[in-house]
Amino acid sequence: MKITRNNLEKSIVELIVEESVENVAKARSKAIEYLQKNGEVKGFRKWAKIPADVVVRQYWEDHINRIAIDFSIDAMYKEALKSEKLIPVAQGEIKEIVSENPLTIKIHIEVLPNVEISKDYKKISLKKTKLSVSDDEVTNALSDIEKRFTKFEDIADESYKAQLWDRVSIDTDGFENGKLLENTSMKNYPLVLGSNLLVPGFEEKIVWAKTSEELELPIVFPKDYHNSDFAGKETTFKVKVNKIEKAVKPEFTPEFVEQLRGKKLDLEWFKALIKEEILETKDANARIDEESKLIDELLKITTLDIWNAILANQIEKVFAEIKENMANDQVKMLDYLESLKLDEETYKENHVKPVALKRLQWELILHKLWELEKIEISDDEMKVEIEKVLAKFQNPEVLEKLKNLYLPNTKYYSELKQRMIYRKLIDSFFN
Repeated sequence: MKITRNNLEKSIVELIVEESVENVAKARSKAIEYLQKNGEVKGFRKWAKIPADVVVRQYWEDHINRIAIDFSIDAMYKEALKSEKLIPVAQGEIKEIVSENPLTIKIHIEVLPNVEISKDYKKISLKKTKLSVSDDEVTNALSDIEKRFTKFEDIADESYKAQLWDRVSIDTDGFENGKLLENTSMKNYPLVLGSNLLVPGFEEKIVWAKTSEELELPIVFPKDYHNSDFAGKETTFKVKVNKIEKAVKPEFTPEFVEQLRGKKLDLEWFKALIKEEILETKDANARIDEESKLIDELLKITTLDIWNAILANQIEKVFAEIKENMANDQVKMLDYLESLKLDEETYKENHVKPVALKRLQWELILHKLWELEKIEISDDEMKVEIEKVLAKFQNPEVLEKLKNLYLPNTKYYSELKQRMIYRKLIDSFFN
């Protein structure tokens, strides 16, 4: 097979490929074998192997040659990619069958764009974000867990007074100058005192109320209240407390912590774990910010042209991720687009394309930097990182599965190693 290569603009490589007569003849034999197995000839059952001479009489040479050429082109395309060491970003396009004897084809293949980074990249030095976690942040995290797992118990004692974080069921009507205000009436509305769901000052005035008690609450709506119909209004709410349910907060026992995190820890160790989790979240967010700053600096000294297929693929990938995230939140993409009054293509162009473009630029620049810096990860570094991953799981069955997934030469192992290489590469720009 003879190959002539031309590098065109827009990351397109043109290959003119000529196949030998001998290999095309082999393709003719494959075409006949294909028709023997898949052809339809009167007198032969489906899937029965039809004799070669019957196939030739039934389908004629032109039809057999068409199939042989298709087989040859497929083989020529694959062999040409291998020979020229090309990695296409999309399926190559057969632009022309130049000749059938000898079989010669012209293929256009879009490959990864050429990336040129100035040597000045070595001068880039950015400040790493210093991270810490305060005791207040840990306390607030524990408080959030308390709220999520608080249970409510009915109170039979009519002398019991509602406390902050108890849940009350209320009837309410709002009045302005003695006139009932529209959209202020509620019946048996469940309200956790202190949740700040209603107008500021409302919930605090119900604290210390008893079951069946009727209250009149003077409330002034803030001037910047989200509903302009109520902003700045002086009102009186008539409230009846129908029911009080006492808030019972969870205790942070080792058993409760085990339900939350799969580890049996006392409160102090749980606080340490919470602190570690908050720090991990901060670190992840800081890395996103740092990467954004770094790519902005690198783009100033980088030349790359991104065209057609590779960007289109990235747009579809980002769009699919957005749809999946919305589906997880029980939101349909169609409904979301209708709320924005946009069709899918306009949304992709205006909202998805900029994200996809920057992500693609980042991936290409990182890959080029890796080639330049030749950063690698040792087996010992991999072992430490895998141990960190496994340490987050306690279930023996899950651990066993993960250990097998992260064996050398597996997909998960390779992907983790690549992430670590890029992380080390990015960190080299920060001090």
